[in-house]
Amino acid sequence: MKNQLPVAIIGGGPVALAAAAQLIKRKIPFLLLEQGTSVGASVLEWSHIRMFSPWEFNIDSAAAELLAETGWIAPPKEELPTGKQLFDHYLYPLSELSKLKQSIRTEARVLAIHRQGFDKMKTTGRENVPFEVVYESNNIVYRVEASAVIDATGTWKSPNPIGASGDYAAQEADYSSHIHYGIPDIKGAHAIRYMGKTVAVVGSGHSAIHAILLLHELKLQNSATTIHWVLRKQSIEEAFGGGELDGLPARGELGSRAAKLVKEGLINVHTPFYINGLEQEGEKLNLIGTGASINGVDEVIAATGARPNFSFIRELRYAVDSSIECVPKLADLIDPNIHSCGTVRPHGETELSQPEQNFYIVGAKSYGRAPTFLLATGYEQVRSVVAALAGDLVSAREVKLHLPETGVCSVSRPKTALKVTSSSCCGPVVG
Repeated sequence: MKNQLPVAIIGGGPVALAAAAQLIKRKIPFLLLEQGTSVGASVLEWSHIRMFSPWEFNIDSAAAELLAETGWIAPPKEELPTGKQLFDHYLYPLSELSKLKQSIRTEARVLAIHRQGFDKMKTTGRENVPFEVVYESNNIVYRVEASAVIDATGTWKSPNPIGASGDYAAQEADYSSHIHYGIPDIKGAHAIRYMGKTVAVVGSGHSAIHAILLLHELKLQNSATTIHWVLRKQSIEEAFGGGELDGLPARGELGSRAAKLVKEGLINVHTPFYINGLEQEGEKLNLIGTGASINGVDEVIAATGARPNFSFIRELRYAVDSSIECVPKLADLIDPNIHSCGTVRPHGETELSQPEQNFYIVGAKSYGRAPTFLLATGYEQVRSVVAALAGDLVSAREVKLHLPETGVCSVSRPKTALKVTSSSCCGPVVG
């Protein structure tokens, strides 16, 4: 790399650490900036959740090679880790390796990234100047130069609101104390919050199903627990997935179990239901929809997915699809309006390249709002990107990826396409 300036990796999750491992393999210096107090900070927020993808799909090959040099033994590839196990047995040991640790900065919140001395509009010569990354740590603002930038910040910190319009529903922010975005620790620390209460789960993906299954376990302990499932789908059957056809059995089992609860009348299903606003009635909430309402709700679990944050790259020339907010060349492959499974061919640096030379958006953020990302996809992305940064274009273009079937594809798949997944990298099963 020119002048041996480091590659700046933004984020400290699994894909960011995989990028670091790939850069070490290529002997390219890097600086990794994570805004949390440790690497894997977002993973620790869902530490109680068991993934439905086994270890086989959750460990990067370059990272495994570095760990193996220390005597590390990989967990059994068929086992399903929780978020905590992913952190304890993989992410934390990886971050503690001396080759990585010296280049990791935690509690480092990136404020802005730009070309040094160039705003977004200035063209001539911009590819010849370094990037400048501005970040804050312990109330001190730092500026560092970088030869390239890999944005692996994901979407976890930007959950979608419950409003049907994509914005916050009326008074949603006012009643945020009654709303949990994501999957709470229903069996553990948060059990008392939901047991014996009327709970509305908003969303139609695996996270929503997981929350519903855990709430049903509370209902078995306290029959006063009432569960409402609020979806925008035209039919509840659309939410159940591929069942026994799913290449990840734990993921297929989620939908099958949810279907059984619905069939037995143990869940109050509201679909299609479009939330426009919330109103308080006594100590409870009413969810106001188009021509209907769900009354007497104590708590809301918003399992509505997440979206990327582009605020800190405003002065870079980046491109995203106007609807999905994903990397443009991935849009037709993962658009949930077209695909029920996220038909994704193997892809790498060629598809991920941006108008800004040597700037890449990878990982879950590269998929924008589409709920179709698997860790193995991100690992192959950064392997290809780093190969390109090293000048090894042959390796960068030889992209290979094998993912499990969902069993629920709604479109014909070309013979050259890989096996696909409609999962999220943190998809849970009940443990």
